[in-house]
Parts: sequence; structure tokens; C-alpha cells
Amino acid sequence: MKIVTAIIKPFKLEEVRDALTALGVHGMTVAEVKGYGRQKGHTEIYRGAEYAVSFLPKIKIEAAVQADQVGRVVEAIVAAARTGQIGDGKVFVTNLERAVRIRTGETDQDAL
Repeated sequence: MKIVTAIIKPFKLEEVRDALTALGVHGMTVAEVKGYGRQKGHTEIYRGAEYAVSFLPKIKIEAAVQADQVGRVVEAIVAAARTGQIGDGKVFVTNLERAVRIRTGETDQDAL
């Protein structure tokens, strides 16, 4: 089992969700986060004053998937989230040692 974590632009959330649903990913966690990568933020002008925006709004998606699904899941996220512009985001894959469905007590693959 693996955890796939994606940091994407907020307006791409629905496209990524639809792509994952089409693959059979039944659940995910979504959080609004702020951060920066290589672009290191940007400057904006508000009421004539210029100010720096150091942390940009992003969406963090986490999904627990079976190990054999990881390649397809990552490809679907990348295809749905890509704009070709700086700040499109990143995808991280980490190992998931154990999962438990609280309601039923099912564990590991059955809990996904």
C-alpha cells in the first residue's frame, strides 16, 4: 500500500478528482495549504502599493492506494493537474505500513 500526496493549483482540483474517480480511487483527503517552490512567491500591487506574496495557495490531496495502482494514479494526477506553467505542483509517493477502517475494523488492503 502507498500514500500518494499531490500538491496542485486550486483550480485543478475537480479535474484531478474526476481523473482519480475514473481509476477507482474511492477516497481522498483534500486540504487547502500554502507554500512555495522554485518560484519563491511573487509580487502583487494592491491599492497602489506593491507587496510580496511569499506563500501561494495550493491544494494538497492525499490518497491511499494499492501498490499496483500507484503508476496509473500518479500519471492521472500529472495529466489532470498540468498547465505547463511554473507552480503546477508535485506528487510524492510514500509507503503505507498499516491501514484500519475504524467502523468495521478491516485492515490493510481491505480497509482501502
